[in-house]
Amino acid sequence: MKSFSFAWFVASGIIASFLPNGMPAAEPLIRVVVWDEQQPAQKQAYDNFLGNAIADHLGKQPGLRVISANIDQPEKGLPTRLLDNTDVLIWWGHARHNEITPESTKDIVARVKRGQLVFIGLHSAHWSVPFMELMNERTREDARRRYPDPPNGPPVMFEFVAPEGRFVPTADSIRTPAYYAMKRGAQLTVRVDLPNCVFPSYRNDGKPSTVKVLKPDHPIAKGLPASFELPQTEMYADPFHVPDADEVLFAESWAAGESFRSGLIWKLGEGYVFYFRPGHETYPIFKQERPLKIVANAVNWLGTQSVKKQ
Repeated sequence: MKSFSFAWFVASGIIASFLPNGMPAAEPLIRVVVWDEQQPAQKQAYDNFLGNAIADHLGKQPGLRVISANIDQPEKGLPTRLLDNTDVLIWWGHARHNEITPESTKDIVARVKRGQLVFIGLHSAHWSVPFMELMNERTREDARRRYPDPPNGPPVMFEFVAPEGRFVPTADSIRTPAYYAMKRGAQLTVRVDLPNCVFPSYRNDGKPSTVKVLKPDHPIAKGLPASFELPQTEMYADPFHVPDADEVLFAESWAAGESFRSGLIWKLGEGYVFYFRPGHETYPIFKQERPLKIVANAVNWLGTQSVKKQ
């Protein structure tokens, strides 16, 4: 399947259920956008940027229509017309998170909740605005499930408190999201510290890691060995300050003793969020067979779970 440029797709207006020659597709395509900040440092490992490397690989897979977008394009590479024709959004961000606003990502969150979009965050996208807003929304869902309104009496009141900017917590810090429930008479009030979406320790020395497959029968793990090594990667150490995931697919470990849950799936409303940890833009991780297989498996499986075509 040919991989189209962002500009070509927006200009053409071709609908996703048709192939480039105008003939109807035998099966509906999964419409994928790979969004990338395209940091100059990526040139150490990727001739044509990390996001383009992923898009080029996915574009060779049957059943996918793949577009590469980036932050320097109009509307930060995320115009409504493009999102209207996207089933899976893959996000790589690191150095320019602040250029994306929470207001501009409300539409992404709403589409995920409606089951119209899957969000896949890679590595440093843990601190990207859309990932953080998706984790905030999942936390709000969890809080309301954990503290339902009583059959009699006033509804539960929630106070959702966001962290003050992006900061690394200490290892002995409370893990967020955190809940503090207070009963005053018949009124239950719950303070919820929203997730910081980070971890207490990281180390970017390029030491290898071992990835263990925890759920070998899961579609995202299809074709993988029981474990495999990444020759170079940045280390992140748990605990990861995010809501409890519905599924944990991979566990990553380092010789120095650190470990991290490296493949996490959350259900959010009718949609899904997947986070895959390995990375740093200066290592050629997404030139390697197994990380690319995981991304492709995630696109193919999540892209057919609950995505509702517009």
